[in-house]
Amino acid sequence: MKKVKVGIIGAGIGTVHARGLAKVSDAEITAICDINEERANRLANDFSVPHVITDYKDLMKMDEIDAVIVSTPNSTHAEIAVAAFEAGKHVLCEKPLAMNAVEGARMVEAGKKSGKLFMMGFNNRFRGDSQLLKEFIQNGDLGEIYYAKTGWVRRSCCKFLSGWFTNKKLAGGGPLIDLGVHVLDLALWLMGNPKPVYVMGSTYSMLRAKRANEPGRIYDVEDLAAGFVKLENGATVMLEASWESHIDKEKIYTQLMGTEGGAEFDPLRIYKDVRGTSVDIQPQFPNLSGHEMEIKHFISCIKGETECISTGEHGLHIMQILDALYKSAETGKGVEIEQ
Repeated sequence: MKKVKVGIIGAGIGTVHARGLAKVSDAEITAICDINEERANRLANDFSVPHVITDYKDLMKMDEIDAVIVSTPNSTHAEIAVAAFEAGKHVLCEKPLAMNAVEGARMVEAGKKSGKLFMMGFNNRFRGDSQLLKEFIQNGDLGEIYYAKTGWVRRSCCKFLSGWFTNKKLAGGGPLIDLGVHVLDLALWLMGNPKPVYVMGSTYSMLRAKRANEPGRIYDVEDLAAGFVKLENGATVMLEASWESHIDKEKIYTQLMGTEGGAEFDPLRIYKDVRGTSVDIQPQFPNLSGHEMEIKHFISCIKGETECISTGEHGLHIMQILDALYKSAETGKGVEIEQ
């Protein structure tokens, strides 16, 4: 098969995807698209990309492009992805899927109608430690996983926040949709992607006031969120995410509890009882970059060499949970998710 020709839409996080594509011999970056032409030109020059475009609609007209990577603000994901499917392109979409589950469902339906690959950019699934733990789970070493705790909490994140991330019209939310989406997806994937049925959530905007008045900044999203998710198989996930909170340091964690063992990141450890004795196992795993392996998987799926493990449907399940958490936080009540 010829090389898969890819167009990257969004030259911000798109830079990371370009690095991954540059390491895949079966792929070729054909075009960079960004509304900021200067930024698009810089990325194109770095990777010797022949075409620079400022309007994604022009990229869709390029017959030579087989696939696109959507790495733009959340508010544009649905519009661009649907246009790509209608143009006959495969799609890799950055997280979160969209601004809400209604948009997400439209994207998934467009992907099905087109017959093209729809892959979500859940890069943490592709890390070396995540892949190894998934093997342990599939082999039954943890038994039935019935409880998980996961989170990404930061002490202070103001230096990372710029542009559209704090603007609800562009991002859809704050750390829950930005950071929480990553750890929630990783936990659910390791648990086998059971569907969500009920959630309760709370969001807080206690510390954002000191940032909201900074010149040129729109800051109308939460700075901390917490949630409870009940799954169709009876399992439970507890989730927390924050950009700013009074803690000692940033922490990213996922902890799983099963009938035959438990596990946690970071580093990867597995906890079991062996012959009546508690045993802690710290496996050795390949140091694989989640972003690079994600891109490799995307190209491999397009070529029909493997089955996608990070689908648009998975992204929709996450989006349904995020919507329900925000609704629960707003109403103060639990929210049922209908499938």
